[in-house]
Amino acid sequence: MQAYLQKFIVQVPIKISKILKKININEKGIVFVVDKNFKIKGSISDGDIRRYLLRKGKLSKTIELSSTLINKKIIIKDSKSSIEEILSTLNSKKNNKEIKCLPLVDRQLRVVDISTREKIRGYPLASPSIGEQELANIVNVVKSGWISSRGSYISKFEKKFEKYLGGGNAIALTNGTNALQIGLMALGIKKGDEVILPNFTFGGTINAILNAGAVPVIADVCKNNWTLNSTNVQKKLTKKTKAIMPVHIYGQPYEISSLKKVAKRNNLLIIDDCAEAIGAKYKGKIVGLENDCSCFSFFANKTITTGEGGMAVFKKKLHAEKARILINQGLSEKIKYYHEYAGSNFRMTNMQASIGVAQLNIINKLLKIRKKVFKIYNNSFGNYSYLTLLPHNNWSENSYWLYTLVTNNIGQKKRDKLILNLQKLGIECRPGFYSLNKMKPFKRYAKGKFNNSNYLSENSISLPTTNLTKKDQEYIISKFLDEYKKIK
Repeated sequence: MQAYLQKFIVQVPIKISKILKKININEKGIVFVVDKNFKIKGSISDGDIRRYLLRKGKLSKTIELSSTLINKKIIIKDSKSSIEEILSTLNSKKNNKEIKCLPLVDRQLRVVDISTREKIRGYPLASPSIGEQELANIVNVVKSGWISSRGSYISKFEKKFEKYLGGGNAIALTNGTNALQIGLMALGIKKGDEVILPNFTFGGTINAILNAGAVPVIADVCKNNWTLNSTNVQKKLTKKTKAIMPVHIYGQPYEISSLKKVAKRNNLLIIDDCAEAIGAKYKGKIVGLENDCSCFSFFANKTITTGEGGMAVFKKKLHAEKARILINQGLSEKIKYYHEYAGSNFRMTNMQASIGVAQLNIINKLLKIRKKVFKIYNNSFGNYSYLTLLPHNNWSENSYWLYTLVTNNIGQKKRDKLILNLQKLGIECRPGFYSLNKMKPFKRYAKGKFNNSNYLSENSISLPTTNLTKKDQEYIISKFLDEYKKIK
């Protein structure tokens, strides 16, 4: 149970003193009573307890479900209710009194959230799709005793991921950032080697380069595709350049062929940051096999998840073999406790992998759902000249990870105000990635102008992308346009 919800829920039997403590913590003057199956049965207010004590009741008394102290006439709402419906209920009155807290329940009448005027059940930016198979796999892992970084699910996940991509040599890892780092190390990138990367990306990209001991060289992105292109890279080449780390930003593939030509002419390696691009396509093929190494993330907000987790997919088997040693503290696979390299522990657990195996079974379904969400957004927002949508090219297909658009020339201050206003309406939004050249730890690696990436960073905004009905999207779109007009 999430920490916020715990403040409002009491499970009987329970002492009245403990109920009073929860009321004191949540500061709303009420708690909701649930049975052993967490089904809601009523409420108890601070007023109910005060009247009980005035009747010479005792704080030490334990109450049961049958207690007359429990008010069983309560107002609840389905957890799938729209924000408008929730707001309407919160703004109504019960017995001429304000409704301060509104329990949201599932089909079994179990409380899954609490809505207040300060915190409405909103539309999260992205949430994982975890079902019965994932839970069953976790149980199998627990029963097997192989809960750590050994167990059958790890190899199953790696093989299944290779099959999904259509080849490669996959290594399951702790997260996407570590996958990039191991990719660099396994490919022989050393201290002092320069690696070119885009300015418009998550900080994990550059952190991986720094953690590998290499020198990041930040380049601007192409405005019409938000990614690195051959022109960006050519400007940053030096004698020390050993690799390029392009990013399929927001699941949008970069122009792979042109960058491969640059790499071939200059004898450079390419390590692809595919963290946001699971399921993206380039010229009709799923991305991940085009270059020396491709790295994926399975963080909770990604299309498929293992909670935390990542995957490095190498073109050559020998690089994968080296990576497998590096992620296990550099220990030799032939001589016990002998270190061939200075490595670390980047191994995925069997439990994480068990979730990943189940997630791969439904990846096409999840991609289809997200594609539909993107289409509805595009059909609506495409009608407004003051908005720029995610790039679309005839040679690529987005992974539909996180719906992101650009509020043309609105500027960072107004963009952030727009996000704040939408969040008050229960619509979780996120600003575009901060440009690396604007952040203190990375400024020293950025030389020259970064007009395109800075513009995108200051004007882009990501909207809720998962678990949305058409009605949900209509609400989000409507409120987005309304709030945009107010701040413009």
